[in-house]
Amino acid sequence: MVSEVRLRSVAVPAEHGGWSLTLEPVLLGLLVAPSLPGTLLGVAALFAFLARTPAKILVGDRLRELRHPRSEAATRFVVLYGVVTGLALVGAAVAGASPQAWWVLAAAAPLFAVQFAFDVRARGRRLLPELAGTVGAGAFAAAVAVAGGASLSVGAGLWMVMALRSLAAIPFVRVQLRRAKARHVSLAHGDGVQATVVAAAALAWQAGFIPVAGLAALAALAVFHVVAVRLPVPATPIIGAQQVVGGLTVVFATALGVLAPPN
Repeated sequence: MVSEVRLRSVAVPAEHGGWSLTLEPVLLGLLVAPSLPGTLLGVAALFAFLARTPAKILVGDRLRELRHPRSEAATRFVVLYGVVTGLALVGAAVAGASPQAWWVLAAAAPLFAVQFAFDVRARGRRLLPELAGTVGAGAFAAAVAVAGGASLSVGAGLWMVMALRSLAAIPFVRVQLRRAKARHVSLAHGDGVQATVVAAAALAWQAGFIPVAGLAALAALAVFHVVAVRLPVPATPIIGAQQVVGGLTVVFATALGVLAPPN
């Protein structure tokens, strides 16, 4: 049982919120422009997310010149997940993914690099790497949609929506977890973050990048965050469930807004 638990800690990401923040962009991209290349990019996104945990263990142990049995297990999982990720990417290319989709992923690569640099030094829970990683993951909404034939401007708008969703969610969750431990939090600072997200979404809508439905969903999520931090803190699983519901609301509202015929 002990070895099984340890194996899970190497093979499966511990941060439950990461699953949602990784898969939401893929779902959004597929809803806007479903396609085989986009689906394969989504598979690549999932297995790249899975590979992050064993990769940071492996690289972190080597940087600290440590030798643990877990390093061998991490190596196996890095190879396994890496092969699946690579095959999915090759499959997407063979299936005819638009060249612009690869440029989108290339643009997100520095954000993933920032996150990983913190991860291998056991500092991945800090605000900067968390934001860098989740904003980078939002690029999969754009890449998947563009791979399926959506325009680059539509893809940029989808990335903006997912980035703003993450920028609103991560500080909120951090505040809630601190409140659960009876630590001091600044509600005014959190309110400012939510207001900034709504203002940025309004600008993106005014510029024609995101639909009004996406703006409305982000604004509703921000209002929920402002209200929730003033209510009793729920259990951690409930906080996670709230974010899943909020994220899916943003995804479906944005997709409907993009696909709705113009008046």
